[in-house]
Amino acid sequence: MDTRILDELREAAGADNVHTDAEEREAAAGDKWFARTTPDAVIFATSTSSVAKVMKIASRENIPVTARGAGHGYVGGCVPACGGIVLRTDRMNRIREISAEDFVAVVEPGVITGVLQEAVGKKGLFYPPDPASLKDCYIGGNIATNAGGPRCLKYGVTRNYILGLKVVLADGTVARIGGRTHKNKAGFDFCGLFAGSEGMLGIITEATLRLLPLPPARAVLSAGFSGMSEAAAAVQAVFTHGFLPSAVELADRFTLDAARAYGGGKIAIPPGAAHVLVETDGQKASVKADADALAALLQNAGALSIESATTNDGCEKLWELRRTFSASLKATGLKKLNEDIVVPRGRLVELVEFGAELGRKYDVAVACFGHAGDGNIHVNLMVENPDDPAVKTRMEVALDALFTGVLQMGGSITGEHGVGLAKKRWWPQAVDAGSHELHRRIKAALDPANLLNPGKFL
Repeated sequence: MDTRILDELREAAGADNVHTDAEEREAAAGDKWFARTTPDAVIFATSTSSVAKVMKIASRENIPVTARGAGHGYVGGCVPACGGIVLRTDRMNRIREISAEDFVAVVEPGVITGVLQEAVGKKGLFYPPDPASLKDCYIGGNIATNAGGPRCLKYGVTRNYILGLKVVLADGTVARIGGRTHKNKAGFDFCGLFAGSEGMLGIITEATLRLLPLPPARAVLSAGFSGMSEAAAAVQAVFTHGFLPSAVELADRFTLDAARAYGGGKIAIPPGAAHVLVETDGQKASVKADADALAALLQNAGALSIESATTNDGCEKLWELRRTFSASLKATGLKKLNEDIVVPRGRLVELVEFGAELGRKYDVAVACFGHAGDGNIHVNLMVENPDDPAVKTRMEVALDALFTGVLQMGGSITGEHGVGLAKKRWWPQAVDAGSHELHRRIKAALDPANLLNPGKFL
């Protein structure tokens, strides 16, 4: 990058916040996916003003800018595919306000999701979105990907908790959108537009988030089933009987066996070839009644065993199994091709049977687990040597079959992680021509030079 431009960037963002050394550039080259591109410079944002100044320079000089949060994505969403500047939000990590009167939190994009949840919880408040990486991921990244998590079954995804945003556009314009009221119909829903935009429409520098009262009680039930079809049918029965738990999770035999090997007997794992975990929350009396009724329902649905907990420590102990799945699958030594597909809730049984058939047809181990309550099951192809050309070709064909099948069920190629680079290949199948054109027009209107996170699905 030209010395003159770097000097301007240092003046705009502060000399200590602009880095061109190899170590910082390499650290910003990728996320949890395999693709990596080294940027020309890394800039640590410290304020909305500094971001606006950087974007004005980048716009004038036609320099690509890719915003980066914690880098815990799984689809290459923050990979600076066209080089240029990586704009990091690590240093914008302040919780500016938590209001118990207005039920809002005002935060910068570098606030860790779990830290925010703990802070609002101390005030008797509740921020529901709970992505698996909540102890590491940033609110800004959650907004960029419209992150979900187990609790989105009852409470919704990140988009449902955005009341207002401060956004810097590609030309350096600063826009305040939304506000702090829980109802606001003044103008277009720009907050919804930026949620899930994957950093391609603007850079979020502040968010006003909706909070709820903290539920005073919770209960968790952990049940083992003889197979995935039986477990999926039990999940359907939960809804058929009028229950709306805060979370319903599902896991198959391969996932459970990996956890058994990894946990060494220290993690409570029910018998059988499938696992269902149900959590309900609310008032103490209603939670107890629901937990008892759900236990009876799961028993009638064929559960081999049921364990329940109503204390916070007990509930967390039962969640421990679910939270160890990614680590235990990694410990198998196989490479996990993690696909966060989602189907309509009524096609859940069909999906798990389809996943098993996929494994048989392409001679690959398949580990299915995830958010059964909303149809967002992670179908993971477990590959021994993904760099082997023959294996790679076979897996590409298997992934084509997976996404084609999911779309034929009326589903989506991503429920949480976003499109990024990893799913760019299947974007034309995922949307029709009219939808693609609408995406293209919005991108062109807000970022006509295609400077913000270029090289992705648009």
